Amino acid sequence: MEREEDRVETLLADGLPDPAGEAPPADESRHSDSLDEEDNTLKPRFIRKVTEALDADDQERVYDLVEPLHPADIADLFELIGGEYRAPLARAINDLLGSEVMAEMNDWVRDDLVEELEPEEVAELAEQMETDDAVAMIEDLDEEDQQAVLAEMEPEDRAAIESALSFPEESAGRLMSRDFIAVPEHLTVGDLIDYMREGRDLATEFWEVFIVDPKHRPVGTCMLSWILRAPRHVALSDVMKRDQTLIPVTMDQEEVALRFQKYALISAAVVDESGRLVGQITVDDVVHIIQEEASEDILRLSGAGDGDINEPILLTVRTRLAWLVVNLGTAIIASSVVGMFQGAIARFALLAVLMPIVSGMGGNAGTQTLAVVVRAIATNQLTSSNTIRMILRELRIATANGLSLGAMIGIGVGLIFANPHLGAVIAAAMVINNLVAGLAGILVPVALDRLRVDPAVSSAVFVTMATDVMGFFSFLGLAVLTGLTG
Repeated sequence: MEREEDRVETLLADGLPDPAGEAPPADESRHSDSLDEEDNTLKPRFIRKVTEALDADDQERVYDLVEPLHPADIADLFELIGGEYRAPLARAINDLLGSEVMAEMNDWVRDDLVEELEPEEVAELAEQMETDDAVAMIEDLDEEDQQAVLAEMEPEDRAAIESALSFPEESAGRLMSRDFIAVPEHLTVGDLIDYMREGRDLATEFWEVFIVDPKHRPVGTCMLSWILRAPRHVALSDVMKRDQTLIPVTMDQEEVALRFQKYALISAAVVDESGRLVGQITVDDVVHIIQEEASEDILRLSGAGDGDINEPILLTVRTRLAWLVVNLGTAIIASSVVGMFQGAIARFALLAVLMPIVSGMGGNAGTQTLAVVVRAIATNQLTSSNTIRMILRELRIATANGLSLGAMIGIGVGLIFANPHLGAVIAAAMVINNLVAGLAGILVPVALDRLRVDPAVSSAVFVTMATDVMGFFSFLGLAVLTGLTG
């Protein structure tokens, strides 16, 4: 019988904590010297040390500073350090600049670095990376540079990259990994365990095994926890889960993320047009997609483009300026409405003071509705089956908000300016413009979505124009119609 001392010694030899004592303290030097413990970001003092070593061309010092960092922290270092230091830093820590660092790096920063590397160096990095990460690194290169990198790769790796690049951007085919384990359903649990232990060229990280038929079409999945707990003699067909979520290879990555969220998936099989298993997508990839898509929609609503602080300045200026020019056009349209009533404004100057309140509050209300609707469309909460119900819901909300705001501003204006007539006019205009804001906030993105136009890109311009024009027109028009201006 094994003695307790022997068991403890074996556990310690395997790298496990001593069951009779406390676990060895974690190495905190990395956090104390380089990372801010509050937000887990690199300290400014550490970045200064690296730049000073680079200025002094002390590559050994640079290497010693960077070597203890986690690959994700090294990627952060490249993003936080000045652009002129990135190439020297890459040369100083050449053997630390591996696939894990490149996979975690910001796209713009990575593109700048890749341009500094020789094709054979890029190919070597790509061969170490997961297919989806390698594709993300190579896809933005010029056609000539792409071919130069692919020519340096091993035939098998090159075929996988070329196959992925043949699929549309932001599709499951670009996102999927080709490293997975698939076995026929006639095997037993013991057969599968022996197969995975034989040291074949198998995937190193996976959560489930795909069961396929003779045509390599997935018929079920087995989670690793099931395999480990089931007796060896049990057939895989008896423990596998036949109900599974299959991802078409051409599916947009946003729809992929929605499926993972809806069905609480850890991984999913990707199938081609004939239903054959060609890859898998795992939840770690989907987390990045969710973050990217959420940020993308928010930034598109404001017309800010990618909004990445590492994006080239000229590209950022072009993107923002285009939408600012469009907004300038809508502002001119709104001002032309005001111009129609310049005689009334001249006779009753208070109208000019108060009309921005009506248009401004309408714009805010429209933005609120727009944000909710764009998110609902993106997450498939808003579909053709519940659009009418959503419109009626937003109308009720707009009516309630309009009546509340109208009552407050109407009473306030009536008391401050001792003019109940003016208070009634601005209250009615507030109600009208809130209704317009609610309708525009839902109808504009829904219409654009039906026309296959991304509602996050164009909706804000139209909604703002509608609320500005209607805000000015309703307030000034009611003032004239009711004889407020004499």
